[in-house]
This record gives sequence, C-alpha cells and structure tokens, in this order.
Amino acid sequence: MSRIGKKPIAVPEGVEVKISSDLVEVTGPLGRLTQNLYPKIKVTKRDGQIFVERLSDNKYYRSLHGLARSLINNLIIGVTKGFRKELIITGMGYRAKLEGRVLNLQLGYSHPVKFPLPEGIEIKVEKQTQIMVSGIDKQLVGEVAAKIRRLRPPEPYKGKGIRYIDEHIKRKVGKAAAVSAGAPTKGGK
Repeated sequence: MSRIGKKPIAVPEGVEVKISSDLVEVTGPLGRLTQNLYPKIKVTKRDGQIFVERLSDNKYYRSLHGLARSLINNLIIGVTKGFRKELIITGMGYRAKLEGRVLNLQLGYSHPVKFPLPEGIEIKVEKQTQIMVSGIDKQLVGEVAAKIRRLRPPEPYKGKGIRYIDEHIKRKVGKAAAVSAGAPTKGGK
C-alpha cells in the first residue's frame, strides 16, 4: 500500500469538492481547479475527507496511487492558499519590469526579452532584481518560473543570471585565479 496514497485528504471550510467518474473539481476562495482521474483509481468523499484507493494491485497502478492523492491535495492547497516561486536576477544591468501582462527583462542581450504571462499567473516585481510568480495551479507556477529562469540560467563563474531564491550556485574558480595560485603554466615554469 502506498504510504502517501492511503493518507486521507482533509477538506477545509469553504472548499467544495465534486467527484465524478473521471474528474475531480475543487472550488475554493481563490478559484476553481480540475484534475482528470486515472483508470482504476477510485476517489471518495466521506466525513469531510477525501480517500484515494486503487482497484488494481498492478505495479503501474500502485505508482499512480500516491500521485493521484498528491495531485488532489495540491488542488485543495491551490484554491485555499495558492503557490508561489521567487526568482532573483544577478548581474550588472540585469533587471525586470512588469508592463501590463508582459514581463520585460534586461538580461545582457542586445535586446530586451519580453515574456507574456499566461492566464492564471500573477507576477510581482518587488525590486528590479526580484520576481515573484504566483497562482493557484502548482504545475503552471513551476513551469512559468522555469521558463523565466531558462531565459538566462546562472553561470558558474560570476553567478550572473536568473536563479530561484533558495537555489545555490556552485561557483568555479576562473583561469586567472588558478594561475596566480601557483598552478603550473603552459611553459612549465
């Protein structure tokens, strides 16, 4: 039995859950989300809790048991609290500015990079170097944050680029530092 899959999901006050044969629909104070159900995964609601069960003991359905429970739990968290990811821009002259529903980024290229925001995503630019991506859909928030980071990933020598706030960049020592530290040069002296 899946340890994650057998845990019941508590439904907080103000959240309405509708379960049909192949769809779970969750409505809460922040919005409405839906999730398709996998075959042979059964979802029931009893006593203010949601239970996820599998109807087959096949290895494939055992792997989907915990996944289905996690996805439904993320729906409930999304419509009550929401999700967010924070990004930091590092580099001389690198900055971000929000212009309506378009994020305008100066990332050291010869032109500004314009990133249009998809529906369901809110972005706040607190400082010119801090971007907060938020929304109710966990997958969409993570995907948009990853796409923004991919525009200029952090490089290992100076750390310039876009990174997550809790991401640690492993820095490398440059060539000049290695020569001055007493490493042998090409001439052998």
